[in-house]
Amino acid sequence: MSTPASTTPADAALLALRPAIAGQPAAIPTPTTVADFQHQVLRPVLKLQHAVLLATVADFAHDYHLPLATVAPTEATRLLTELLTRNTRLRATIVGLVVGMLTSEELVFYRQHRPELNRRLLDLAEQRALTSITELPA
Repeated sequence: MSTPASTTPADAALLALRPAIAGQPAAIPTPTTVADFQHQVLRPVLKLQHAVLLATVADFAHDYHLPLATVAPTEATRLLTELLTRNTRLRATIVGLVVGMLTSEELVFYRQHRPELNRRLLDLAEQRALTSITELPA
């Protein structure tokens, strides 16, 4: 994402951390639609936080004694899907992992569209966790 002139040093540092995503259109200074925000902000932040996301999900799975490593892959997927959709503490933690990486401008946009962005964010996080189920720390 490009840096606008009013960017604070903290915002610039957050933007510098974000990885590029292949096939993504050129970033606009401030996304104006929820879809733009999803592609230009949420996806790069989730990519950046991938290892933290997996560690968090694995920690919750361990706390709830889910035998992800010892069950069949389809059963592990079902257990993980249930954890990600029903556990409100985990969902709030995932939202916090991402929202903590937003710049000031992005946070203003996020607050205006919180319900829709949270839904999209959690869908993306669930997809990431499920496609990386074999990478979950034991």
